[in-house]
Amino acid sequence: MKKVFETKIIAIGPEAQNMIADAGMFILFGEGAPADLAEFCFTINDKTLARPIQIGGKLVVDGLEYPITAVGGVVEKNLSNLGHITVALDGSVEGSLPGTLHIQVENPPVLKEGTVIQIFS
Repeated sequence: MKKVFETKIIAIGPEAQNMIADAGMFILFGEGAPADLAEFCFTINDKTLARPIQIGGKLVVDGLEYPITAVGGVVEKNLSNLGHITVALDGSVEGSLPGTLHIQVENPPVLKEGTVIQIFS
């Protein structure tokens, strides 16, 4: 597998952690997110995408691997342009919204300032 993406969480909105527990998802956004959205986001410092994200790849959070089960149609564009994607922790293979990346998890990842997020395909 090749590394497709790597970033670090540099700020956490006051509602971001609640989204993991309440909605089973987390939202990444590059620096400069609109204020009303930023409160629900984990702000990341890099949005460089090296190659396409593929089903069967892995999202890695501080070394813990989560299989990618579905990739929304605009995930790559939004990640490259804005650093913005929603990561759903539901393991769906159908996909849902165009900007959502779905991963299979047993236990939700722990996200904090300094957490490194990588994607491999």
